[in-house]
Amino acid sequence: MAVDEDLLKVLIDSASASEFTLYLKDSSYPLTNVSVAHSPVPVNEPTTRGGVYFSDKFAYKMKATVQDLSVVPLLTKKMLGPNTEFGELKITTSMTIDGSIKNLEIFTNLTNSVQTPDSIELSMIIVKLESV
Repeated sequence: MAVDEDLLKVLIDSASASEFTLYLKDSSYPLTNVSVAHSPVPVNEPTTRGGVYFSDKFAYKMKATVQDLSVVPLLTKKMLGPNTEFGELKITTSMTIDGSIKNLEIFTNLTNSVQTPDSIELSMIIVKLESV
């Protein structure tokens, strides 16, 4: 995982107060209720899961809600699991780090989604985090 631990700490601490945008195809979708946490995954040792992606015993997980349900068809090929041709989701945000505003790009794998009549909640694992 190509992540900067210091950036992750800022992201975890500031997620609820920041604005996030999900990019899929040529569209952007604002994200709400964003949270980031470092938590265990259901593996006993670091492993390549299904020959498709690597999973450590702990991962940086991100949850967010999208209010625009037109995103649903775009997510079907992004989901991990039985689909082996998944893709990363790109999410952007801006945060104040050391007194200056930094633009961050967060790349995630979608692990789960729960759709309600007016929104969809995304569960993701952060695979890359960059300051741009």
